[in-house]
Amino acid sequence: MSNELSASFFISFLSGGVAGIVSRTVVSPLERIKIIFQIQDKNKHYQGIMPALSKIWREEGFKGYMRGNGVNCLRIFPYSSMQFASYAVYKELLMPFGKTELDTPQRLTAGALAGITSVVVTYPLDITRTRLSIQSASLPLKQINGNQELLGVWKTMKNIYTVEGGFKALYKGIWPTILGIAPYVGLNFAIYESMKKILSQENGQLTAFGKFFSGAISGAIAQTITYPADVLRRRFQVTCMPGINYKYVSIYDALKQILAQQGWKGFYQGLLPNLLKVIPSMGTSWLSYEISKDFFSKIIKC
Repeated sequence: MSNELSASFFISFLSGGVAGIVSRTVVSPLERIKIIFQIQDKNKHYQGIMPALSKIWREEGFKGYMRGNGVNCLRIFPYSSMQFASYAVYKELLMPFGKTELDTPQRLTAGALAGITSVVVTYPLDITRTRLSIQSASLPLKQINGNQELLGVWKTMKNIYTVEGGFKALYKGIWPTILGIAPYVGLNFAIYESMKKILSQENGQLTAFGKFFSGAISGAIAQTITYPADVLRRRFQVTCMPGINYKYVSIYDALKQILAQQGWKGFYQGLLPNLLKVIPSMGTSWLSYEISKDFFSKIIKC
């Protein structure tokens, strides 16, 4: 790896980590609601965004909004860091000789590869975050284990490892995750870079609002297209938990069961709170990334 590429990787790694932590903390309450909506069965205990927010506040207080955010930040720093940094590397690897920028298919490919890389590295933390987000929610799970002590990050991860099948259990649901993340990240990066070109001023610079707006639009479009895969991911991650009323043996089996029991709407449960989360989250993420990148670039190149 050349010195220039190494510097680009390091700057993108740090900037991506900062962007991930800032953006996820801002939307933590909506992230938790989205996960609860995705995994609850047809006997819904949480209905509507505002009623769900009120229910969490009433039963768990402010901590309820942040439940799972600690592990999410622990996960999102390496995840977001690897995503942005590996995208910078894949861009260089895919850059045609004599060119200075990629075309849209090449951006999609670079983004998809970056998404896969970041998922594989951080997936055990993702499944742990999902478990933490729902374990205190008043779903059937709580009705069965009402007196069970809530586990922390490491105890939850250890429990998955020891009780559910070792290292393999920590990667349960990774295939539907990759099927969703690869196109999502590819679309996100490709649309953002296209939006930047459209909204850039005459000097080629983009305003802070332009960066936020571009990130918000790219995230919303990418998430809407790939959302069914996100629902599959969450369901596979919790399928072995007590009180969960569905069991899947394959992606095809999951698709068939959800369609039979809930119809097409089942694949889009939680989409609205997710979009309400994704728009500010991705806007904040891209804005934070660009600001951090400028900051770290000045320090490293001094």
